[in-house]
Amino acid sequence: MKLASIKKILILVSILAVPGFLYYELVEQGKNRYKPLPFFGPKKVASTFHSKRGKQIPDTIYHQLPDFSFINQQADTVKWKNYEGKIIVLNLFYTTGNNYAVEFANKAMNVYAHTYGKNPLIHFVGLSIDPVNDTPAKLLPYATQLKAKAGKWDLLTGDSTAVYDWINKGLYIDAQQHFEKGERKFIYSNLFVLLDPQHRIRGYYDATNQEALSKLDDEIKVLVAEELRNVRDGR
Repeated sequence: MKLASIKKILILVSILAVPGFLYYELVEQGKNRYKPLPFFGPKKVASTFHSKRGKQIPDTIYHQLPDFSFINQQADTVKWKNYEGKIIVLNLFYTTGNNYAVEFANKAMNVYAHTYGKNPLIHFVGLSIDPVNDTPAKLLPYATQLKAKAGKWDLLTGDSTAVYDWINKGLYIDAQQHFEKGERKFIYSNLFVLLDPQHRIRGYYDATNQEALSKLDDEIKVLVAEELRNVRDGR
């Protein structure tokens, strides 16, 4: 095993936010004890194969989110390359959404950001569904209020068409905006989305359901363990 891979494994082990026994169960006790997270979105059979118990099994190509070019609360351009090799926890929001659903989701994201604040593998993203109003000038004081530090917890905005295409066709989340009595209204699925370093969707979680939020916390840890195994196995 190359020295670089060994170093990455040591780093991942040191930042793995799970007790030692859980790490042992997930990683060291073999594949029979390790159940990877599912993949969401369309998939297709690849032309390549892998071997399993002496049989050639066709590989599967899972849905990957397309690249994007959005702007964060510091007016910095953010693309996938900014999150290279990172696990992403993402949700939708809008700064004028002064309701229970938005506030509950923001509080939950704040807890995750604090819990994994020193873990460089995990990043957090809030994507505005009101990009017309949510300019960087609006996002900065909002981020300050949430204690969302750019680079760790980015609040993103951008071109309205690009944002909605990425949400509806990339994340496969319903999000719509319409006018009602001259006021802009929003209808969207208030979910957290877990993305792996290959930009694949690994989970959806109701942002206002405590059981779902606990499941997300657990599955963040499982995804970290999966990434560790991939590095160890040279994948």
